[in-house]
Amino acid sequence: MSAKQIEVQILGQSYRLACAPEAEPALREAVARVDAEMTKARDNSAVRGTDRVAVLAALSLSSELLKLQKSVRHGEAFPVEEIRRTMTHMNQQLDAAIGQFDVRQ
Repeated sequence: MSAKQIEVQILGQSYRLACAPEAEPALREAVARVDAEMTKARDNSAVRGTDRVAVLAALSLSSELLKLQKSVRHGEAFPVEEIRRTMTHMNQQLDAAIGQFDVRQ
């Protein structure tokens, strides 16, 4: 299936992203999560540079992923599909946060 272009907003900045139509809901969810993490990082720190805000957001999302991985290693019960979906979702969020700087440069 061919990719389509969607326009999204992250931290008040517009981005055009390509995605497969069936991936759009997940991508929009990832964008919302990245935007929320970046907004939280900006609002809760003295950091003002967008690149630094993105790094703080990426660290927060990565921390969540590592906690999930640790809980799985310790045998806490998670359905396999839920783990896969969560990891994919978080990777998409990290890619979107990092990718915004590639677009702007």
